[in-house]
Amino acid sequence: MQTIPTVSADYISRSQHRQSSAHADLWNLLDQVRDPEIPVLSIWDLGVLQDIRVEEEGIAVVITPTYSGCPAMTEIRQAILDLLEPEYPGKVSVKIQLAPAWTTDWMSPEGKEQLRDYGIAPPNEAAQSPCCPRCGSPDTAMVSEFGSTACKAFYKCRSCSEPFDYFKCI
Repeated sequence: MQTIPTVSADYISRSQHRQSSAHADLWNLLDQVRDPEIPVLSIWDLGVLQDIRVEEEGIAVVITPTYSGCPAMTEIRQAILDLLEPEYPGKVSVKIQLAPAWTTDWMSPEGKEQLRDYGIAPPNEAAQSPCCPRCGSPDTAMVSEFGSTACKAFYKCRSCSEPFDYFKCI
């Protein structure tokens, strides 16, 4: 039984901020930047992309790591620079924002569906245990608190016997 991803107030606020921006072209361009650990997710869908500020000095892209030691941030920063620098040489900076701390509430509903399609159970605070992303069964068991990365736990489905990562609610 698959659950429909809910839309949090935090995501709605982020989405409204993006929609009201005078720089829609930059937001749309940055949708090309993917999480190197989960390449089906854009940094927007993951909730990492927070803001784009066009300042006198140039363009400042604000990102928040999923956790403070996230190794993907270096690659994400470089991908942003690689994408924007040709159009804005020497005018792009990437700022890391640690507060407020990232939360799975910032993930887009599309991002949660993309996780499921990729074989990772999306975060779901309402569930006692995540549904299997392969067969949809809620009959799953945690194998390890930590999965392939620190932001995921490792589960096994009791129905189809497939192992899977669960993106933890933070």
